[in-house]
Amino acid sequence: MTDMHPYRTHNCGELRLDNEDKEARLSGWVHSKRDHGNLVFVDLRDPYGLTQCVIDVSSPLFPMIEAVRVESVLTITGRVVKRTDETINPGLPTGEIELTMDQVVVESPADVLPMQVAGGEDYGEDIRLRHRFLDLRREQMQKNIKLRNGVITSIRQRMTDAGFMEFQTPILTASSPEGARDYLVPSRMHPGQFYALPQAPQQFKQLLMVAGFDKYFQIAPCFRDEDARADRSPGEFYQLDFEMAFVTQDDVFAAIEPVLAGVFEEFAGERTVTQAPFPRIAYKDSMEKYGTDKPDLRNPIEMRDVTDIFRDSGFKVFAGMIAKDDAVRVTAIPAKTGGSRAFCDRMNSWAQGERQPGLGYVFFRDGEGAGPVAKNIGPERTETLRADLDLGDGDAVFFVCGAPKDVASFAASARVKIGTDLELSSTGEFKFCWIVDYPMYELNEDTGEIEFSHNPFSMPQGGMEALENKDPLDILAWQYDIVCNGIELSSGAIRNHRPDIMIRAFGIAGYGQDVVEEKFGGLLNAFRYGAPPHGGSAPGIDRIVMMLADEPNIREVIAFPMNQQAQDLLMGAPALVDTERLKELHLKLNLPKTATRDDAGGDKG
Repeated sequence: MTDMHPYRTHNCGELRLDNEDKEARLSGWVHSKRDHGNLVFVDLRDPYGLTQCVIDVSSPLFPMIEAVRVESVLTITGRVVKRTDETINPGLPTGEIELTMDQVVVESPADVLPMQVAGGEDYGEDIRLRHRFLDLRREQMQKNIKLRNGVITSIRQRMTDAGFMEFQTPILTASSPEGARDYLVPSRMHPGQFYALPQAPQQFKQLLMVAGFDKYFQIAPCFRDEDARADRSPGEFYQLDFEMAFVTQDDVFAAIEPVLAGVFEEFAGERTVTQAPFPRIAYKDSMEKYGTDKPDLRNPIEMRDVTDIFRDSGFKVFAGMIAKDDAVRVTAIPAKTGGSRAFCDRMNSWAQGERQPGLGYVFFRDGEGAGPVAKNIGPERTETLRADLDLGDGDAVFFVCGAPKDVASFAASARVKIGTDLELSSTGEFKFCWIVDYPMYELNEDTGEIEFSHNPFSMPQGGMEALENKDPLDILAWQYDIVCNGIELSSGAIRNHRPDIMIRAFGIAGYGQDVVEEKFGGLLNAFRYGAPPHGGSAPGIDRIVMMLADEPNIREVIAFPMNQQAQDLLMGAPALVDTERLKELHLKLNLPKTATRDDAGGDKG
């Protein structure tokens, strides 16, 4: 045994019956211990698997093994022996053998654990993130992080094979209007000035196109100071950032669809994946049919505008709202198989729980519509409704009335609930679609001002002519999102590569030419020296892995995420900075009144 490696001859998932009677050495963590009287069994774990190790009570090493705690790190040397037939574990690759404990070295004893690694106990987020090094040892987390590695490796290879070059762009850069707050870094050498961490490598990748690199990609870290959600981590996230020169929207789609479909197919297991080309849905149609620009197409329900059926009808509530305000629309949400008063009443109660006045409905039985709405609009309009929506006995239809900007979100939620509760939505699928033809601008309801509705660097459809001759709210942009199962994976666009069109486009959104020159001078100036038409997108890596792992929360697929309050509980960030460091950075704190500064330069509050 003197020629053995000091830590292991095999990993903990490697030994088989072929190794019987051979000497072996394993190193790993004590996953579990089982005392069977004369024998103690230790399951030793490493990243590759588990091996059962055994020691007899008569061994001089027995007291040490008896005292060692789970999650201690051991090196065990012994002989590979065949398990008895009744103790074989068919669920374990190493389940036919065990290793005798002839020599044991405690490489690192474990203290009493704040959380268990083995077993399925559910711990709160604070405990898990504060002790993430333990949480990451758990089987599901190991599986998720390995999946993440596999997905990124596959994406990188697929992009390289498709002719894309990988770049790294700066982390310390200038502020950019990406729609969220920047993280700022004070400059020691330039008092009062700040770097910004990039919300996305947007301008840099465009500059690479101007520099003559035809196809760029990067597994890019992005930083946004925004609130956490289940599908969005605060602080830092990663995306597959890519850009292409001399391309149309169709070219961009054709380039990325095989990459996404291929990666999903590779890691989807038994689940099916939409084949390229992915369906394309205009933003306007998506809002009308699904109430959202992130439709989950596993749900077959398509909503319909039925305003005209209720206009001047006997259902005075809707008819009155329509007559009073031209913006009011009535949206029908068909519900195949939902045609019982009990289900309709449950949906109405649910709507009231969502702070809505209720949810109007008609259900069909005996060849006619039933319920108060059907009674009030009469049999002729009810039959038109039934025929238009292709409904029959045993089906129902629900109604949402109001200005779309006020009720679209509720209608979308109702569609999801109906599809889920009636089990209409399919499972075991990844359904992709593109949302296209986004409006270039939107109206800020509070200020009455025109704002960019999406990426400000996008090319308007129709170019300069559209900007000069169209109502800004009617201008569409070459902007697109890719959506999978109701989750937005990416936004993208064909870029505005013309300085004259860019200045005009920003001007409509209230940015003077001087502001554009100051904020985007680098990009704008580059465009004055020959810029190719170009476009790209940036699918979110974390979200892709979250979906493939079938995890409901994005923090389950990130090794060291922040909590919902944007704190790193493990490393203690954000942290206080002492006064001398602040002086070096030419900073003075302006803290809330509840906070005070102690002598050492720390905050108390």
